[in-house]
Amino acid sequence: MKIAVLKERRPFERRVAATPETVKKFIGLGASVTVETGAGDGAFFLDDAYAAAGATVATDAATALAGADLVLKVRRPLAPGEGEVDELALLKPGQTVLGLLDPYGGQAEALAATGVSAVAMEFVPRITRAQVMDVLSSQANLAGYKAVIEAASVYAHGFPMMMTAAGTVPPAKVLVMGAGVAGLQAIATARRLGGVVSATDVRPATKEQVESLGATFVAVIDEEFQQAQTAGGYAKEMSAAYKEKQAALIAETIKKQDIVICTALIPGRKAPTLVTAEMVASMKPGSVIVDLAVEQGGNCDLSEYAQTVVKHSVSIIGHANMPSLIATDASALYARNLLAYVTPLIDKETKALVLNEEDEIVKASLIAKGGALVHPSLVKPAA
Repeated sequence: MKIAVLKERRPFERRVAATPETVKKFIGLGASVTVETGAGDGAFFLDDAYAAAGATVATDAATALAGADLVLKVRRPLAPGEGEVDELALLKPGQTVLGLLDPYGGQAEALAATGVSAVAMEFVPRITRAQVMDVLSSQANLAGYKAVIEAASVYAHGFPMMMTAAGTVPPAKVLVMGAGVAGLQAIATARRLGGVVSATDVRPATKEQVESLGATFVAVIDEEFQQAQTAGGYAKEMSAAYKEKQAALIAETIKKQDIVICTALIPGRKAPTLVTAEMVASMKPGSVIVDLAVEQGGNCDLSEYAQTVVKHSVSIIGHANMPSLIATDASALYARNLLAYVTPLIDKETKALVLNEEDEIVKASLIAKGGALVHPSLVKPAA
Protein backbone atom coordinates (compact mmCIF):
# COMPACT_ATOMS: atom_id res chain seq x y z
CA MET A 1 0.00 0.00 0.00
CA LYS A 2 1.27 3.43 -0.94
CA ILE A 3 0.31 6.44 1.18
CA ALA A 4 0.50 9.98 -0.20
CA VAL A 5 0.73 13.05 2.03
CA LEU A 6 -0.06 16.33 0.27
CA LYS A 7 0.92 19.89 1.06
CA GLU A 8 -2.04 21.93 2.31
CA ARG A 9 -2.74 24.90 0.05
CA ARG A 10 -5.70 26.61 1.68
CA PRO A 11 -5.17 30.06 3.20
CA PHE A 12 -4.29 30.05 6.92
CA GLU A 13 -3.54 26.31 6.90
CA ARG A 14 -0.13 25.38 8.31
CA ARG A 15 -0.89 21.84 9.49
CA VAL A 16 0.15 18.62 7.81
CA ALA A 17 -1.58 15.22 7.82
CA ALA A 18 1.46 13.11 8.71
CA THR A 19 4.57 13.69 10.77
CA PRO A 20 7.92 11.88 10.67
CA GLU A 21 6.71 9.95 13.73
CA THR A 22 3.58 8.62 12.00
CA VAL A 23 5.42 8.06 8.71
CA LYS A 24 7.80 5.72 10.52
CA LYS A 25 4.86 3.85 12.05
CA PHE A 26 3.05 3.52 8.71
CA ILE A 27 6.21 2.07 7.19
CA GLY A 28 6.42 -0.34 10.12
CA LEU A 29 2.92 -1.53 9.21
CA GLY A 30 4.12 -2.42 5.71
CA ALA A 31 3.16 0.74 3.80
CA SER A 32 5.31 3.00 1.67
CA VAL A 33 4.88 6.74 2.16
CA THR A 34 5.42 9.61 -0.27
CA VAL A 35 5.32 13.17 1.05
CA GLU A 36 4.99 16.19 -1.23
CA THR A 37 7.94 18.53 -0.76
CA GLY A 38 7.24 21.32 1.70
CA ALA A 39 4.15 19.58 3.12
CA GLY A 40 5.37 19.93 6.69
CA ASP A 41 7.14 23.28 6.45
CA GLY A 42 4.33 25.25 8.09
CA ALA A 43 4.50 22.99 11.14
CA PHE A 44 8.32 22.82 11.09
CA PHE A 45 8.46 19.19 9.95
CA LEU A 46 11.03 19.49 7.17
CA ASP A 47 11.62 17.28 4.14
CA ASP A 48 14.86 15.91 5.60
CA ALA A 49 12.99 14.64 8.65
CA TYR A 50 10.48 12.79 6.47
CA ALA A 51 13.29 11.28 4.40
CA ALA A 52 15.08 10.18 7.57
CA ALA A 53 11.85 8.48 8.69
CA GLY A 54 11.80 6.48 5.46
CA ALA A 55 9.45 8.50 3.26
CA THR A 56 10.00 9.42 -0.37
CA VAL A 57 9.82 13.19 -0.93
CA ALA A 58 7.99 14.05 -4.18
CA THR A 59 8.50 17.25 -6.13
CA ASP A 60 4.78 18.04 -6.56
CA ALA A 61 1.26 16.84 -5.76
CA ALA A 62 0.83 14.85 -8.98
CA THR A 63 4.02 12.90 -8.36
CA ALA A 64 3.07 12.23 -4.74
CA LEU A 65 -0.35 10.94 -5.77
CA ALA A 66 0.85 8.69 -8.59
CA GLY A 67 -0.02 5.13 -7.67
CA ALA A 68 -1.23 6.05 -4.19
CA ASP A 69 -3.83 3.88 -2.50
CA LEU A 70 -4.41 6.19 0.46
CA VAL A 71 -4.27 10.00 0.49
CA LEU A 72 -3.91 11.81 3.79
CA LYS A 73 -5.14 15.40 3.97
CA VAL A 74 -5.89 17.98 6.61
CA ARG A 75 -8.50 19.89 4.59
CA ARG A 76 -10.74 18.93 1.67
CA PRO A 77 -8.91 18.67 -1.69
CA LEU A 78 -9.04 21.87 -3.69
CA ALA A 79 -11.73 22.07 -6.37
CA PRO A 80 -11.30 24.03 -9.64
CA GLY A 81 -10.95 27.73 -8.91
CA GLU A 82 -10.12 27.26 -5.22
CA GLY A 83 -6.35 27.42 -5.59
CA GLU A 84 -3.37 27.10 -7.87
CA VAL A 85 -3.70 23.30 -8.04
CA ASP A 86 -6.90 21.43 -8.91
CA GLU A 87 -6.40 18.59 -6.43
CA LEU A 88 -9.68 16.91 -7.34
CA ALA A 89 -8.43 16.43 -10.91
CA LEU A 90 -5.35 14.62 -9.58
CA LEU A 91 -7.33 12.01 -7.64
CA LYS A 92 -7.98 8.61 -9.22
CA PRO A 93 -10.93 6.22 -8.84
CA GLY A 94 -10.23 3.61 -6.19
CA GLN A 95 -8.05 5.81 -4.02
CA THR A 96 -9.10 6.45 -0.43
CA VAL A 97 -8.94 10.01 0.92
CA LEU A 98 -8.92 10.78 4.65
CA GLY A 99 -9.25 14.28 6.05
CA LEU A 100 -11.43 17.03 7.39
CA LEU A 101 -13.54 17.01 4.25
CA ASP A 102 -16.16 19.63 5.20
CA PRO A 103 -19.05 17.39 4.06
CA TYR A 104 -21.66 20.14 4.39
CA GLY A 105 -19.51 22.78 2.68
CA GLY A 106 -20.90 22.29 -0.83
CA GLN A 107 -18.17 20.27 -2.56
CA ALA A 108 -19.00 16.76 -1.34
CA GLU A 109 -20.60 15.78 -4.67
CA ALA A 110 -17.56 16.96 -6.63
CA LEU A 111 -15.30 14.90 -4.38
CA ALA A 112 -17.54 11.85 -4.80
CA ALA A 113 -17.50 12.27 -8.59
CA THR A 114 -13.75 11.57 -8.67
CA GLY A 115 -14.50 7.94 -7.79
CA VAL A 116 -12.51 7.93 -4.56
CA SER A 117 -13.61 6.48 -1.26
CA ALA A 118 -13.80 9.57 0.96
CA VAL A 119 -13.60 9.39 4.75
CA ALA A 120 -14.64 12.53 6.63
CA MET A 121 -12.83 12.50 9.95
CA GLU A 122 -15.42 14.97 11.31
CA PHE A 123 -17.93 12.10 11.22
CA VAL A 124 -15.94 9.65 13.35
CA PRO A 125 -18.45 8.71 16.07
CA ARG A 126 -17.79 9.76 19.62
CA ILE A 127 -17.59 6.28 21.08
CA THR A 128 -14.98 4.90 23.45
CA ARG A 129 -13.17 2.87 20.79
CA ALA A 130 -12.84 5.90 18.53
CA GLN A 131 -11.55 8.41 21.08
CA VAL A 132 -7.99 8.11 19.76
CA MET A 133 -9.32 8.94 16.26
CA ASP A 134 -11.35 11.99 17.32
CA VAL A 135 -9.83 14.82 15.29
CA LEU A 136 -12.47 17.33 16.35
CA SER A 137 -11.51 16.87 19.99
CA SER A 138 -7.75 16.91 19.41
CA GLN A 139 -7.93 20.11 17.40
CA ALA A 140 -10.56 21.82 19.56
CA ASN A 141 -8.48 21.13 22.66
CA LEU A 142 -5.57 23.10 21.23
CA ALA A 143 -7.89 25.80 19.86
CA GLY A 144 -9.34 26.39 23.33
CA TYR A 145 -5.86 26.76 24.81
CA LYS A 146 -4.65 29.06 22.04
CA ALA A 147 -7.79 31.23 22.26
CA VAL A 148 -6.95 32.19 25.84
CA ILE A 149 -3.30 32.84 24.97
CA GLU A 150 -4.38 35.09 22.09
CA ALA A 151 -6.80 36.94 24.36
CA ALA A 152 -4.09 37.46 26.98
CA SER A 153 -1.72 38.86 24.35
CA VAL A 154 -4.27 41.49 23.30
CA TYR A 155 -5.72 42.29 26.73
CA ALA A 156 -4.03 45.45 27.99
CA HIS A 157 -4.01 44.30 31.63
CA GLY A 158 -2.45 41.49 33.62
CA PHE A 159 -4.25 38.16 33.83
CA PRO A 160 -3.67 37.02 37.44
CA MET A 161 -4.06 39.08 40.59
CA MET A 162 -0.73 40.70 41.42
CA MET A 163 0.07 42.36 44.72
CA THR A 164 2.73 45.06 44.25
CA ALA A 165 4.13 47.93 46.26
CA ALA A 166 2.40 50.28 43.83
CA GLY A 167 -0.98 48.62 44.32
CA THR A 168 -2.97 45.53 43.39
CA VAL A 169 -3.64 44.36 39.84
CA PRO A 170 -7.05 42.61 39.84
CA PRO A 171 -7.48 39.25 38.09
CA ALA A 172 -9.11 39.12 34.66
CA LYS A 173 -12.74 38.04 34.60
CA VAL A 174 -13.24 35.47 31.84
CA LEU A 175 -16.49 34.11 30.42
CA VAL A 176 -16.29 30.98 28.24
CA MET A 177 -19.34 30.47 26.03
CA GLY A 178 -19.73 26.82 25.12
CA ALA A 179 -18.28 24.10 27.34
CA GLY A 180 -17.31 21.48 24.79
CA VAL A 181 -13.73 20.33 24.35
CA ALA A 182 -12.50 23.79 23.30
CA GLY A 183 -14.44 25.52 26.04
CA LEU A 184 -13.26 23.21 28.81
CA GLN A 185 -9.63 23.67 27.75
CA ALA A 186 -10.19 27.44 27.63
CA ILE A 187 -11.54 27.31 31.18
CA ALA A 188 -8.55 25.29 32.38
CA THR A 189 -6.07 27.58 30.63
CA ALA A 190 -7.69 30.77 31.93
CA ARG A 191 -7.69 29.32 35.43
CA ARG A 192 -4.00 28.40 35.14
CA LEU A 193 -3.25 31.98 34.14
CA GLY A 194 -5.03 33.21 37.26
CA GLY A 195 -8.32 34.43 35.82
CA VAL A 196 -11.69 34.38 37.57
CA VAL A 197 -13.64 32.15 35.19
CA SER A 198 -17.30 31.52 34.49
CA ALA A 199 -18.84 29.51 31.66
CA THR A 200 -22.15 28.90 29.97
CA ASP A 201 -23.58 26.09 27.85
CA VAL A 202 -27.07 24.81 27.01
CA ARG A 203 -26.16 21.18 27.74
CA PRO A 204 -26.95 20.11 31.30
CA ALA A 205 -24.09 17.59 31.44
CA THR A 206 -21.55 20.40 31.20
CA LYS A 207 -22.51 22.05 34.48
CA GLU A 208 -20.60 19.52 36.58
CA GLN A 209 -17.62 19.59 34.20
CA VAL A 210 -17.40 23.38 34.37
CA GLU A 211 -17.61 23.44 38.13
CA SER A 212 -15.02 20.64 38.46
CA LEU A 213 -12.52 22.97 36.76
CA GLY A 214 -13.16 25.70 39.32
CA ALA A 215 -15.39 27.90 37.16
CA THR A 216 -18.87 29.24 37.87
CA PHE A 217 -21.69 27.90 35.67
CA VAL A 218 -24.03 30.50 34.16
CA ALA A 219 -27.31 29.34 32.54
CA VAL A 220 -31.08 29.49 32.78
CA ILE A 221 -31.80 26.09 34.29
CA ASP A 222 -35.33 25.00 33.42
CA GLU A 223 -37.07 21.95 31.90
CA GLU A 224 -35.88 22.74 28.35
CA PHE A 225 -32.31 23.08 29.59
CA GLN A 226 -32.50 19.58 31.07
CA GLN A 227 -33.28 18.13 27.58
CA ALA A 228 -30.86 20.25 25.56
CA GLN A 229 -28.39 17.61 24.42
CA THR A 230 -28.35 15.11 21.54
CA ALA A 231 -27.47 11.45 21.95
CA GLY A 232 -24.10 12.26 20.36
CA GLY A 233 -23.33 14.85 23.02
CA TYR A 234 -23.92 17.95 20.88
CA ALA A 235 -26.07 20.94 21.76
CA LYS A 236 -29.62 21.01 20.41
CA GLU A 237 -31.15 24.09 18.83
CA MET A 238 -33.06 25.83 21.63
CA SER A 239 -36.49 27.43 21.44
CA ALA A 240 -36.92 31.16 20.86
CA ALA A 241 -38.30 31.57 24.37
CA TYR A 242 -35.28 29.90 25.97
CA LYS A 243 -32.88 31.87 23.82
CA GLU A 244 -34.52 35.09 24.98
CA LYS A 245 -34.18 34.18 28.66
CA GLN A 246 -30.59 33.00 28.23
CA ALA A 247 -29.66 36.11 26.24
CA ALA A 248 -30.99 38.33 29.03
CA LEU A 249 -28.88 36.48 31.61
CA ILE A 250 -25.78 36.60 29.42
CA ALA A 251 -26.33 40.28 28.66
CA GLU A 252 -26.13 41.07 32.36
CA THR A 253 -23.17 38.72 32.90
CA ILE A 254 -21.13 39.94 29.96
CA LYS A 255 -21.08 43.55 31.17
CA LYS A 256 -18.84 42.47 34.04
CA GLN A 257 -16.36 40.43 31.96
CA ASP A 258 -12.91 41.39 30.72
CA ILE A 259 -12.49 38.49 28.29
CA VAL A 260 -15.10 36.40 26.47
CA ILE A 261 -14.16 33.17 24.65
CA CYS A 262 -16.86 31.99 22.19
CA THR A 263 -16.73 28.31 21.20
CA ALA A 264 -20.31 27.27 20.34
CA LEU A 265 -20.83 25.24 17.15
CA ILE A 266 -23.65 23.08 15.79
CA PRO A 267 -22.47 20.51 13.19
CA GLY A 268 -23.67 21.36 9.69
CA ARG A 269 -25.31 24.62 10.77
CA LYS A 270 -24.36 28.26 11.02
CA ALA A 271 -22.85 29.05 14.40
CA PRO A 272 -25.42 30.43 16.86
CA THR A 273 -25.20 34.14 17.72
CA LEU A 274 -24.34 34.45 21.40
CA VAL A 275 -22.88 37.96 21.65
CA THR A 276 -24.88 40.73 20.01
CA ALA A 277 -23.60 44.15 19.02
CA GLU A 278 -25.49 45.59 22.00
CA MET A 279 -23.66 43.21 24.34
CA VAL A 280 -20.32 44.24 22.88
CA ALA A 281 -21.22 47.90 23.40
CA SER A 282 -22.02 47.17 27.05
CA MET A 283 -18.56 45.76 27.80
CA LYS A 284 -15.78 47.71 29.47
CA PRO A 285 -13.30 49.51 27.21
CA GLY A 286 -10.27 47.30 26.64
CA SER A 287 -12.21 44.05 26.92
CA VAL A 288 -11.44 41.19 24.51
CA ILE A 289 -13.65 38.69 22.66
CA VAL A 290 -12.24 35.63 20.90
CA ASP A 291 -14.64 34.03 18.41
CA LEU A 292 -13.61 30.44 17.66
CA ALA A 293 -16.76 29.96 15.56
CA VAL A 294 -15.88 32.68 13.05
CA GLU A 295 -15.38 30.16 10.22
CA GLN A 296 -19.03 29.10 10.57
CA GLY A 297 -20.47 32.60 10.75
CA GLY A 298 -19.35 33.50 14.26
CA ASN A 299 -20.86 33.57 17.74
CA CYS A 300 -20.37 37.35 17.90
CA ASP A 301 -22.29 39.73 15.64
CA LEU A 302 -19.25 41.95 15.15
CA SER A 303 -16.48 39.41 14.59
CA GLU A 304 -14.80 39.40 11.17
CA TYR A 305 -13.26 36.35 9.54
CA ALA A 306 -9.46 36.27 9.81
CA GLN A 307 -9.39 39.74 11.40
CA THR A 308 -8.86 41.32 14.79
CA VAL A 309 -11.07 44.38 14.97
CA VAL A 310 -11.89 46.96 17.62
CA LYS A 311 -15.58 47.77 18.00
CA HIS A 312 -16.96 49.89 20.86
CA SER A 313 -13.42 49.84 22.32
CA VAL A 314 -13.55 46.04 22.53
CA SER A 315 -10.98 43.94 20.66
CA ILE A 316 -12.68 41.09 18.77
CA ILE A 317 -10.34 38.32 17.59
CA GLY A 318 -11.60 36.28 14.64
CA HIS A 319 -8.56 34.23 13.68
CA ALA A 320 -9.19 31.77 10.87
CA ASN A 321 -8.15 28.23 11.79
CA MET A 322 -7.04 28.66 15.40
CA PRO A 323 -5.43 25.18 15.62
CA SER A 324 -3.13 26.15 12.74
CA LEU A 325 -1.60 28.84 14.97
CA ILE A 326 -0.18 26.02 17.06
CA ALA A 327 0.64 23.97 13.99
CA THR A 328 3.37 21.66 15.30
CA ASP A 329 1.31 20.13 18.08
CA ALA A 330 -1.93 20.34 16.08
CA SER A 331 -0.28 18.36 13.26
CA ALA A 332 1.21 15.83 15.66
CA LEU A 333 -2.15 15.09 17.28
CA TYR A 334 -4.05 15.09 13.98
CA ALA A 335 -1.51 12.74 12.39
CA ARG A 336 -1.87 10.33 15.31
CA ASN A 337 -5.67 10.46 14.89
CA LEU A 338 -5.27 9.40 11.24
CA LEU A 339 -2.78 6.68 12.14
CA ALA A 340 -5.21 5.29 14.71
CA TYR A 341 -8.01 5.25 12.12
CA VAL A 342 -5.95 3.54 9.41
CA THR A 343 -4.06 0.96 11.49
CA PRO A 344 -6.94 -1.51 12.08
CA LEU A 345 -7.89 -1.28 8.38
CA ILE A 346 -4.56 -2.63 7.13
CA ASP A 347 -4.83 -6.33 6.29
CA LYS A 348 -2.17 -8.22 8.22
CA GLU A 349 -1.51 -10.64 5.35
CA THR A 350 -1.60 -8.44 2.23
CA LYS A 351 -0.75 -5.10 3.92
CA ALA A 352 -3.56 -3.58 1.81
CA LEU A 353 -6.12 -1.07 3.07
CA VAL A 354 -9.54 -2.68 3.55
CA LEU A 355 -12.51 -0.42 4.36
CA ASN A 356 -14.78 -2.67 6.38
CA GLU A 357 -18.14 -0.97 5.96
CA GLU A 358 -19.65 -3.22 8.64
CA ASP A 359 -17.46 -1.51 11.20
CA GLU A 360 -19.44 1.23 12.93
CA ILE A 361 -16.58 3.73 12.72
CA VAL A 362 -16.07 3.26 8.98
CA LYS A 363 -19.82 3.22 8.36
CA ALA A 364 -20.26 6.52 10.20
CA SER A 365 -17.35 8.33 8.51
CA LEU A 366 -17.41 7.05 4.91
CA ILE A 367 -19.14 9.74 2.84
CA ALA A 368 -18.41 8.68 -0.75
CA LYS A 369 -17.60 5.51 -2.66
CA GLY A 370 -17.71 4.39 -6.29
CA GLY A 371 -18.55 7.81 -7.67
CA ALA A 372 -21.48 8.57 -5.38
CA LEU A 373 -22.25 9.96 -1.94
CA VAL A 374 -23.14 7.19 0.49
CA HIS A 375 -23.56 8.91 3.85
CA PRO A 376 -27.24 9.18 4.88
CA SER A 377 -26.93 12.84 5.85
CA LEU A 378 -25.61 13.73 2.39
CA VAL A 379 -27.67 11.55 0.06
CA LYS A 380 -30.57 13.52 -1.40
CA PRO A 381 -33.93 11.71 -1.19
CA ALA A 382 -35.41 10.55 -4.50
CA ALA A 383 -37.87 12.99 -6.04
